[in-house]
Amino acid sequence: MVPLRRLLKKKNLAPLLGRAEALLGSGWTVAVLESAPEGDDSPFRHLEPLHLDGALIGYLSVTAPPEARSGALDAARLPELARFVAGSIEALIEGESLRRSLAGEALGKYREISLLHRATLGLNGSLRPRDVAQALLGEYRHGELPAEVGMVFLRPPDQDEFVPMCAFGDVAGCRLADIARSTLFWDIARTQKGEIVNDLSVDRRWRGEADLTSLLLSPLFASNRCVGMLALGGVSSVRFEASHLQYVGTLATVAGIAMGNALHFESFQTLINSLMQALATAIDARDPFTAGHSQRVARLGVALAKVVHRDTEFFPDVAYTPSDLEELLYAGLLHDVGKIGIREEVLTKATRLPAGTMAVIGQRLALAALADSRYAKVGLDDFAELERINAVDAISREDAAFVTAIGASQVRIAGTPFPLLTEEELTCLLIPRGNLTPEERREIERHPAESHRILRHIPFPENMGRLLDIISQHHERLDGSGYPAGLKDADILLQSRIIAIVDIYDAITMARHYKPALPRQKALGILWKEAEAGRIDIRLVTLLDRHIGVIEEDCDRLRGRLDLSDYLDHESRPACATA
Repeated sequence: MVPLRRLLKKKNLAPLLGRAEALLGSGWTVAVLESAPEGDDSPFRHLEPLHLDGALIGYLSVTAPPEARSGALDAARLPELARFVAGSIEALIEGESLRRSLAGEALGKYREISLLHRATLGLNGSLRPRDVAQALLGEYRHGELPAEVGMVFLRPPDQDEFVPMCAFGDVAGCRLADIARSTLFWDIARTQKGEIVNDLSVDRRWRGEADLTSLLLSPLFASNRCVGMLALGGVSSVRFEASHLQYVGTLATVAGIAMGNALHFESFQTLINSLMQALATAIDARDPFTAGHSQRVARLGVALAKVVHRDTEFFPDVAYTPSDLEELLYAGLLHDVGKIGIREEVLTKATRLPAGTMAVIGQRLALAALADSRYAKVGLDDFAELERINAVDAISREDAAFVTAIGASQVRIAGTPFPLLTEEELTCLLIPRGNLTPEERREIERHPAESHRILRHIPFPENMGRLLDIISQHHERLDGSGYPAGLKDADILLQSRIIAIVDIYDAITMARHYKPALPRQKALGILWKEAEAGRIDIRLVTLLDRHIGVIEEDCDRLRGRLDLSDYLDHESRPACATA
């Protein structure tokens, strides 16, 4: 009950009491008391009770002056007059009480709207379920709730069980996660109504699943489905009140919608991620020697980016967000998607000339030996030498001279001269390094531009605005010798440089058609030569060399993982411990 002095304002009461005293006559005293005077049974004082909603809250005191105590005023009229004044005062009290009640309601609604506004901004600030859960618990931890432990449970769209997502307090010590096995928990999930149990020991739905004395449970609903559950508990003598449940319920309404949106977005992301991985796998599957290459480049790129993020020597001003890492991950997965437009015989070319062409050359050599005695010594030995040269990565001067000599030779059959090697075959066998002709190399070098052309039609999210540039530039070199645009230095994104280096590293350390897999140190040695020649970023090569063990371990840990929300700082996340 609000004290009487707070319901009667002096500016309203004083005029009324003054008019009453004037009506009674000179010397009369009219006052309002919160309680009856003790031991006062004077016949010259009249006390009229004051009520509010039927409850006694004070008295109106009317006291006669000495000269009026001889009965100048009719004793019968005094109670009537006092009742009239008391009624007027009660009307003032009732009006002030109503005003206070309306003001209290308005303040409560304002606080609720403010809470909803703040919570809406916080809870909808991310489309990751974990972030929504953290924001929700953050609201409760900074509020006035007496909870000692708390946890948000998540119910994924394709599951019936609730999974612990985020928590605060000593949740392991009190076994808070185990409440999801209780009948109480599932009863609240089924009825869709929050509940407080301040004495769990007497609740028949509770069988001691956790070491708690009290519990507040509020379901999180979205699209008529319980997508999660908020649990706040007391380990000691904590008691929750109805106002706490109302406060929690207000936030749970917003949180349920935010969580539902986050789960829907996560499902969509999972679908997109699966499609991207399937596309990368399909590209790699065209060549069994490159199977898994795009996946490894993506993971190695993210692991190297994490090292760059933490480096203060070469990159003190570079800081990556989880979104940046996701962009890099996608870039690694899709960096070779343009190879879908490259001919199979070029993409999987293992030697300078295919086996069928070499067989024809062998038949020519054998035919030459039969047709012309001058070629009697030409046979298996020369053909074996050509086969060796056909498969090497780089040919020597002696190899080139041998091929040129064979190419200059002809054999006459029925008077018609036939070259032992055609002009095209001779050109292929004399390729200085690798096994691709200039035309085939130009076809291979089209794949970054092809990747851009294919992927530009996909509406990637705003946080991946550089994805196409990263992919387009991953074969550019700092000295301008790269392709497809011949970019130099600052024109090449740091993310593109990262993908370029791990792309080379993985290609060297994995077996290919034309070469065996090389060990880690030899691969790093090749990268150092490229860096010292000014073609790739020497700072990144330095960090890769220094941290190669950690980077490869991270690469393995990232296998199958596409959510990088806590990858950069998962080692220190005090705000919301995982259960």
